[in-house]
Amino acid sequence: MNTRLRKLIGTVAILLFVVFYALMVMALAQPVLKDANGLTQLLFYAFAGLAWVIPVMPLISWMERRKPDSDTH
Repeated sequence: MNTRLRKLIGTVAILLFVVFYALMVMALAQPVLKDANGLTQLLFYAFAGLAWVIPVMPLISWMERRKPDSDTH
């Protein structure tokens, strides 16, 4: 698979994952943070806002992988 196709597939997968992840975090936040104070809400959203990067890192690594003798551009 060439680099351009791999990047296209990875980009679409990341966009779909981020939309799904954001919807799940919003759904989880409603019951969990209903009676929480401001600091707890801040910490939850700070953690949730950064946590999506961890599952996406292997996908980004796969997108950037190149074969040694092909895809020179």
